[in-house]
Amino acid sequence: MKDNNCGYCMKNELLDSFGIYICDLPSSVLVLFKEQSHPGRVIVAYKDHKSEIVDLTVDEMNAFYADVRRVALALHKAFHPDKVNYGSYGDTSGHCHVHLVPKYKDDFEWGGVFQMNPDKKYLSEDEYNEMIAKIKANL
Repeated sequence: MKDNNCGYCMKNELLDSFGIYICDLPSSVLVLFKEQSHPGRVIVAYKDHKSEIVDLTVDEMNAFYADVRRVALALHKAFHPDKVNYGSYGDTSGHCHVHLVPKYKDDFEWGGVFQMNPDKKYLSEDEYNEMIAKIKANL
């Protein structure tokens, strides 16, 4: 099931406003978050437009979190963070997704909760492409 008004479902300008589509995974869509204060920050969104984790069957949930784990491993290999934070929100999108936020001990936010969109660091197209290639190489 897809929602025509959802960026994760449609992979269109709604998604382009905050992220860059990387690839499809078995149960999800992988998106690079454009704001890169935390190098490697991505979003893993469930493949169908379901709002809550409780809307997934146990098998669907397990497959989704297998994708989250796969991406977390790729982030650790690609960017060597000290920790990855996981955030699952969706008040405004209504689409089940998880933010994976690599954290580093010298981060401006180390020891605290990451800001949703600190608007501190955006990259060039080449830098985004390099980051995406690094993630894909480690998936």
